[in-house]
Parts: sequence; C-alpha cells; structure tokens
Amino acid sequence: MPTEEGTPHAHSAGTVRRFETREDLIAALAERLGRVFSLAGAAVMLSGGNTPLPAYREIARRGLKPASGLTLFYSDDRYVPSTSEGSNYHQTLPLLQALALPEDRVLRVRTELPLPEAALDYERKLAAVADRGDRIALGLLGLGEDGHTASLFSSGDLERAAGRLAIAVHRPDGRDAVSVTPTVFARIQQIVFIVAGADKRVPLAQLIAHSTDSVAWRAVSAAASVEVWADASAWPDPPQKL
Repeated sequence: MPTEEGTPHAHSAGTVRRFETREDLIAALAERLGRVFSLAGAAVMLSGGNTPLPAYREIARRGLKPASGLTLFYSDDRYVPSTSEGSNYHQTLPLLQALALPEDRVLRVRTELPLPEAALDYERKLAAVADRGDRIALGLLGLGEDGHTASLFSSGDLERAAGRLAIAVHRPDGRDAVSVTPTVFARIQQIVFIVAGADKRVPLAQLIAHSTDSVAWRAVSAAASVEVWADASAWPDPPQKL
C-alpha cells in the first residue's frame, strides 16, 4: 500500500486508513481538525467517546484561532447534566474554551430540558445550520463494540430517525441520549469514523464490508463520502477495503 504524505505510519486503502499506533491516529485527526477549523463558514460534527479526546486537547493546546463562522455540534450526547463527566459537551470544554466560539456557534444538547424537548430543541438547532447555508465540512463518528454509532443502536432507532434530524434514544445500557440521524449524516461532506482498540475488530470488519448487520454502516450509507481511520489493534485481518 502507498504511504500517505505527512502520516508515515498510515496507509491508504481507498477510503480506509490504517495507523500503526493510536498516537499516529490522534496526530492525524488533530491535523485534519486544524485544517477544517480554518475554513470560513464551516460546520463540524464532533463525536464523543474517549478516542478523539486527545486530538481535541491537542487542538486546544495549539491555541488555534478558528475561521469566522465556525459551528460545532455533537453526533450525540448522553442525557446527563452538562457538568457531568459523562457528557460529551463537558469533555470538549477545553477545546471550546480555546476556540472561544460565540455561544450560538456551539450547539449542545440541552439536557436540562425533558428528554423529548431536548431532542426537539437539538433538531431546531440543526435545522438552523442548514437554513443559514452553513456547509458541514466534516463529521466525526465513533464505533461501538456492538456496532452502533452516535447513539443509534438498533434497526428501531434507524426507523424512528427517518425524516428527523435528532431523536431521543433509550440506550441498551438503560441510559438515555439524544442522537443526530442519518438525515444529518447525508448532509455532511466528509464523514470520518475514528476507531481504536481490539474490541472494535468485528464491528469494524462489518462496517468495512457494508454488512446489513452493521447499524453504523446503515446509518451512513447515504452519506456523500465516508472514511474509516483505525489503529492497528482495531484492524481486521486480512486488510479490507471500504
């Protein structure tokens, strides 16, 4: 496989990139985010979970000054207080503080509202992004060991998401969440799955194979462009192409 410029340990396989270490993956993600944050009038969807957090912290450390009109929103968030360690919004506060975006340019799930209202409020915010003509240049997604992405866990979640921009979800672990939907994914110019860890090998193989058993693949199947970035520990053997 050819080596990609600027990422000496990353290999290109169509729209799949394999990184030898998690550190290489995070460095490439920080570089990509730095570039897209410099695009005027762009919107970016951030994913939650632990994997992308070091990249967010690296961007904060650099003191990057974003382009005017940058908007950030989240693929999903747990229905917990915004001050909770379990909140994706809370986990990204160092990044938000470093970027110093206007309040109306950071779209968060208002978990202080009742769950159905929180989902509707988030949907209204996402609709406003489209209404003012912002282009969603990049969307990050994670991949669960059960094959979910964002907070879309099942066929039922995908069915309820039809025609919606955000929905309330009762997660299999008993917790609640608000998630964006495939309708939003289809409006994103570039989706990148960020995947790390050996527990992701099976769901990653299903995603790459476009398996109908993969909720993650079904969720993004109408998207314009999908990339998968994975560290070596998550990589199926033998290597596969998306």
